[in-house]
Amino acid sequence: MLILPGYDSLLIFFVILCLIPIAAFSVSGLLAPSSQSAEKRTTYESGIEPMGEAWVQFNIRYYMFALVFVVFDVETIFLYPWAVAFNQLGVWAFVEICVFLFVLVIGLVYAWRKGALEWF
Repeated sequence: MLILPGYDSLLIFFVILCLIPIAAFSVSGLLAPSSQSAEKRTTYESGIEPMGEAWVQFNIRYYMFALVFVVFDVETIFLYPWAVAFNQLGVWAFVEICVFLFVLVIGLVYAWRKGALEWF
């Protein structure tokens, strides 16, 4: 018997949530072909024989560009709920979103000056 009776469905949902990946891996292990030849263990590069090392170092600019994109992409997601409820929020919400956008612009200017947006 549960201490909190209102959480029965949550417990059932959690059990099902844990069982689905276990069942998926079990069925995949049973149904998947198990031939392990040398040809099957090689890496696949568009049908061409692999050349060179698998470990290749990329320039840090690619990572910085991707990081800046992700940060600004995630931050703009916060604008959608605000835009939907704009009429109900009032003046203070408008001031807060202006401060939020100001901080984003400062971050964009900082990234621009540091060269994080330069592709080459």
